[in-house]
Amino acid sequence: MSTTTKENVSPVVKEEVAVAKSAALSGVRSFVAGGVGGVCAVITGHPFDLVKVRLQTAEKGVYKGALDVVKQTIAREGPIRGLYAGISAPLYGVTPMFAVSFWGYDVGKNLVRKFSHVDEKAGYSIAQISAAGFFSAIPMTLITAPFERIKIMLQLQGQQKGPPKYSSSFDVARQLYKTGGIQNVFRGAGATLARDGPGSAAYFATYEYLKRRLSPEDGKLSLAAVSFAGGSAGVAMWILVFPVDTVKSRLQGSTEKTSVGKGFFPGVGPAMLRSFPANAATFVGLELTYKAWDKVF
Repeated sequence: MSTTTKENVSPVVKEEVAVAKSAALSGVRSFVAGGVGGVCAVITGHPFDLVKVRLQTAEKGVYKGALDVVKQTIAREGPIRGLYAGISAPLYGVTPMFAVSFWGYDVGKNLVRKFSHVDEKAGYSIAQISAAGFFSAIPMTLITAPFERIKIMLQLQGQQKGPPKYSSSFDVARQLYKTGGIQNVFRGAGATLARDGPGSAAYFATYEYLKRRLSPEDGKLSLAAVSFAGGSAGVAMWILVFPVDTVKSRLQGSTEKTSVGKGFFPGVGPAMLRSFPANAATFVGLELTYKAWDKVF
């Protein structure tokens, strides 16, 4: 049996070990890069997300399919205002949300290193990466739940008859709080964590696995490889958690207690179509920010 020498340690693994040695700086680095990646994801994926949410929450027969949602949305609200309805909430929240996610992932890896053995040559195992990914969802839920509640309420009002009920993201938050307090604003938080815990585990594990597999000898991944690994991570996550996301959307799109029975896969097409480009954009933004950070610091 051959032994692994210092010379043939993967450059990606070397990077992981080096970054982990400076936990505080690494956390700030991940926080900033995650925010940039999140903005890229929202701009790229929001129209797909809007179609998904409307399919998940509409009554039977309202839409014939994803293309019909797009057609009706553009006819009623116009292409930009319609397809980007509710984008203010994720844009306001995306920097802290994604920043906290990647910061939480970084903290999770440090906890894994503290409470289990990490091979300095092989790096984190896939199981360890999954555990760190699951941990990242815990602090992120505190931000994700209210922002997605607000985003969904704004997305849904476009398919309702009559004048808009809400004028802005802040107006949604104000009215939700007025009618039900903080509990109303955080409706669906449990479902959000149930989605994002296992989803984040699959997300980070898939990305890191493909990143290692695609990494050349010099460790310099091309943007195409980063895009493929990031997009694949998004697809893996959504395949795993889509039924939970449907429940979450129905809970967060309601003003009263609601039944979540109407099937678990409406809107799966737009979600899958969104997941690859949005998450490819996320990790391209992330990796470019990492490179810029490393040049400065």
